[in-house]
Amino acid sequence: MARLPGVPSQVSRARGIVTAALGRDHPLYDDVVLLTSELATNAILHTRSGVGGSFTVTVTSSEAAVRVCVSDAGSDGPPCVCRTSAQSTSGRGLPLIEALSHRWGFTREAGSTTVWFELLQADLPAVAV
Repeated sequence: MARLPGVPSQVSRARGIVTAALGRDHPLYDDVVLLTSELATNAILHTRSGVGGSFTVTVTSSEAAVRVCVSDAGSDGPPCVCRTSAQSTSGRGLPLIEALSHRWGFTREAGSTTVWFELLQADLPAVAV
């Protein structure tokens, strides 16, 4: 787990945490980095983490799955999977997480929100050579 200041430059550090935990050769690397970026950005833009607070990123990996949790300083309302227009420049983070992850969710307690997602490792058939 790493605690990061709630400023935009820390989104790249959140991606770096994924790189350190999984390595660039991990089969789920690209999707995990993308979804972690979305959660870190949401923590900064839509919660009290972005006004002088901080957020944490936790990456857990096993042979079966990768799970990422981003905990922030909370907001007035719960995370929303809102649908946006094609012209909108924001609002696609949670719909993207919903579309690409196998499972996701959030908890709100003690003034903070934790949003998490899981990606399962697919068993790819062996290729005969």
